[in-house]
Amino acid sequence: METVNGYVEHIIFQNNENGYTVMNLMSEGNEIICVGMGKGLSQGENIAALGEYVDHPVYGMQFKMASFQVVVPKDSIGMERYLGSGAIKGVGPALAARIVRQFGDDTFRIIEEEPERLTVVRGVSERKARDIAVQMEEKRDLRDALVFLQQYGISNTLAVKIYETYGMELYHVMKENPYRLAEDIHGIGFRLADELAAKIGIHTDSDYRIRSGIFYTLMQTVGEGHCYFPMEGLLERARDLLGVEKEYIRPQLDNLMMDKKLVIKGDQVFATSYYYAELNCARMLHELNIPMVSEHQAEGGGENRIFGLDVEVAAQLEKLAKNLKMELDELQFRAVAESIHNGLFLLSGGPGTGKTTTINMMIRYFEAEGLDIFLAAPTGRAAKRMTEATGFEARTIHRMLELNSALSDEDTKKVRFERNEENPLEADVVIIDEMSMVDIQLFQALLKAVAPGTRLVLVGDVNQLPSVGPGQVLRDLISSKCFPMVELKKIFRQAEESDIIVNAHRINNGEQIALDNKSKDFFLLERNDINVIYKHMIQLIQEKLPRYVKATPFDIQVLTPMRKGALGCETLNGILQKYINPPDGRKKEHVAGNCVYREGDKVMQIRNNYQLEWEIVSKYGIPVDRGAGVFNGDMGRILEIQEAASCLVVEYDEHRRVTYPFTLLDELELCYAITIHKSQGSEYPAVILPLLGGPKMLLNRNLLYTAITRARSCVTILGSSATVRGMIDNVSENRRYTALADRMKIF
Repeated sequence: METVNGYVEHIIFQNNENGYTVMNLMSEGNEIICVGMGKGLSQGENIAALGEYVDHPVYGMQFKMASFQVVVPKDSIGMERYLGSGAIKGVGPALAARIVRQFGDDTFRIIEEEPERLTVVRGVSERKARDIAVQMEEKRDLRDALVFLQQYGISNTLAVKIYETYGMELYHVMKENPYRLAEDIHGIGFRLADELAAKIGIHTDSDYRIRSGIFYTLMQTVGEGHCYFPMEGLLERARDLLGVEKEYIRPQLDNLMMDKKLVIKGDQVFATSYYYAELNCARMLHELNIPMVSEHQAEGGGENRIFGLDVEVAAQLEKLAKNLKMELDELQFRAVAESIHNGLFLLSGGPGTGKTTTINMMIRYFEAEGLDIFLAAPTGRAAKRMTEATGFEARTIHRMLELNSALSDEDTKKVRFERNEENPLEADVVIIDEMSMVDIQLFQALLKAVAPGTRLVLVGDVNQLPSVGPGQVLRDLISSKCFPMVELKKIFRQAEESDIIVNAHRINNGEQIALDNKSKDFFLLERNDINVIYKHMIQLIQEKLPRYVKATPFDIQVLTPMRKGALGCETLNGILQKYINPPDGRKKEHVAGNCVYREGDKVMQIRNNYQLEWEIVSKYGIPVDRGAGVFNGDMGRILEIQEAASCLVVEYDEHRRVTYPFTLLDELELCYAITIHKSQGSEYPAVILPLLGGPKMLLNRNLLYTAITRARSCVTILGSSATVRGMIDNVSENRRYTALADRMKIF
């Protein structure tokens, strides 16, 4: 790396949110195009930029700035240039010239120490003099903070976040307790805070360090899906992280409880928010679980012998089924009856058992009764499938609850919805599909928005993998046995024709399946060489499967148990990109980290971002709808890469277009291959499963069941039949520590 000294002649582009800047830097009479993070930089400022020259394929030679330091001008020429650049509001070139002419090389000292003297200059009142001094001080404080934080290896982007969070208090925070950064600022975790603390000289047995390490460890378990973690396991993990013995760690749990960051119940250690999320959900569920009485029953109507329905309701259901040509078995009929009778109802069942038919019957009944019905699912893809299956509009849960991005707080990860206990959903019936994907926090937000007296129907397959986020809501609701529930088990005749569905149920029951390739939609290609698997995977995607299932190569989805390794999604994505969306002179590219993003690429959002805005545009380019929020697992295509604006545009389901600044590309990854966990709630025309071995705890029945039920028309397994048979026999699952079922039993 080298250092370039100069002054900012002109800022071509600057992203106000992340500080990415493109500017003309004048250095020793030469003009240099300089790009990089330049938050707080203004035209006219003198800087020393550290970086390297790169030859951009479109814009030519540029200086890519890794960091910079603002250098205070030491002569009157530099001072006049800075003051007249627009950096100080209310001071233009003419006024800057008069000020510098009056005070010469002493100008900056006068502004900072004796601003009242500026009033001798024509056009400067006392108020304006104070304003100039305040602006200079604010800019100097930010510059000093950046310089101070740079000595600890903190990037300008994070340094600006720290300054904006603490202001001038940052020096005290850094000296006394740098671990506060991990709690207060998004993007700074415990490990970075720990590195800073070591540089500052804070001891490894510091109370601040141990408390922060315990909380970090607990939040890591939340990331694994737990709502609490056993005390002994938490102490062992914290010991391994901190390198101190348990006797130093245990007392700090009490301090964290006093700070209301933890709740300890017996052997269970909760982060406070998750303890109350489970408790609140249990309370609200019982408030919703009330008998619902029809007007006819209230007037004393008689009862039919079937499921306690009154004669009129039973007759209406029979008539609806006949008119709609729906054939409901006894369990489906009971499910519809339970949804009519109860404020809260759970419907579970595997593929082909008639969940969609049952939901459709519920919808038609409630519609005939004149009730307002809302349908929703956790993801855009799942909502789209629900819409197609029912003919009624279904939305994501976030959209139904009216996510308010302006009120979202990224740093504390608190999300606010317009629909809540004070402004509940204006619906008589709310039906949620794919409940296995709903985590405890989203479930709490949903329940807050459903007023008692509204029917809530929760639908899902309890044998699917649990949610990506913490909790296992559907499983806990069913295992509690506190609420009306029907599990559909019969596979209907049409579904019996699909080996995908038949095999899914066999796998779920622990039965071995036929792998003789006599099926029309379920195949295993025995391959034991990694390179041969790559070759056949590409052939299947490019040639065979698109014709077989009448889809495009982009519609074929590779699902893998792992992220790492030769058959992990990270490796597979690099290989598949080369063949499915190869380099092309007409397609722009951008390299970020180890990934090449190319126009046309298939990409996935890998974490919830409630601030990202989207818009839907008409064919004439006019926005017809806008909103905010892109969520973990959303899949789309890169439409455009704009190097000049340092961003790329992704189009998601429902034609939602999202603009990503390059600094947010760590939230996007290629998704030609994805983990099975990330595929929940989605359905693809054809699925390819590379299965050739891996960790036993990972390769289990639950994972295989989830994977094959993602395919609509064809499943192809590439790899080892022994691995498949081993997965069917392996009933071990990674246990999730949740207390929702127990909480529900205490009300």
